[in-house]
Amino acid sequence: MQTVNISDFRANLLKYLEIANSGKHISVTSNGKLLATITPPENQKEQAKKQLQAIAEKAAVYDVTTPTDCEWDASS
Repeated sequence: MQTVNISDFRANLLKYLEIANSGKHISVTSNGKLLATITPPENQKEQAKKQLQAIAEKAAVYDVTTPTDCEWDASS
């Protein structure tokens, strides 16, 4: 992770945003104190696919058309 002082960050904002966009994390500090962490953008579509895959691995699928304890007419 790259660390940069706030004054340098302000002076070179576009440069640091391009670095973050390329996949690197940047810590912005002032007097040695961490102010912010700039992270690369997430691919929301890929993130959603990963979350759905994790759910699918744990999900249990049951027959939802057959009632468990009563008679009913599905054509009504």
